[in-house]
Amino acid sequence: MLPNSALLPIILFIALILAVSLQGLAASGHFPREHRAPTMVVGFGPMILFGSIVVTVLCLAGGILAASRLIPWHIAIIGGGLSILSAPLVLRQFPDRFVDGRTSALCFTAASLVILALLIWIMPDGSTNQL
Repeated sequence: MLPNSALLPIILFIALILAVSLQGLAASGHFPREHRAPTMVVGFGPMILFGSIVVTVLCLAGGILAASRLIPWHIAIIGGGLSILSAPLVLRQFPDRFVDGRTSALCFTAASLVILALLIWIMPDGSTNQL
C-alpha cells in the first residue's frame, strides 16, 4: 500500500520527468545546426540552448536522487515512463513559434528547476544535506 506522504513526491517527480522530456524534445529540434531557428544561431542563442540542456540534465540527476529517497522505485519507473510517453503529445499543444525559439528552452528548464526545488524542499529533515 502506498503511503499518503508519497503522493506529492510522486506527482512532482512525474512533472519533473515531463518537463525534462519536453525540454529534450524541444532541444532536439535544433540539431543539426542548419535546422535551428535564426534566434538560436546568433547572439545568446547557442549559449541558451546548450546551457539549458546542461541545467536540465543536472535537474534530472537531482530529481532522481531526491525521488529515490521519497518514493518507491517501481512507482517512479511507471510514472516516469508515462510522462516520457506523453511528452510528444503535450509538446504538440504548444505553438511552433514557442517550441522553435528560445522561450521553450528557458521555460522548460525553469520548470525543471522549480520542481526540483520543491522535491528537495519536501524531503524529510536531515536528508537534504546528502544532495
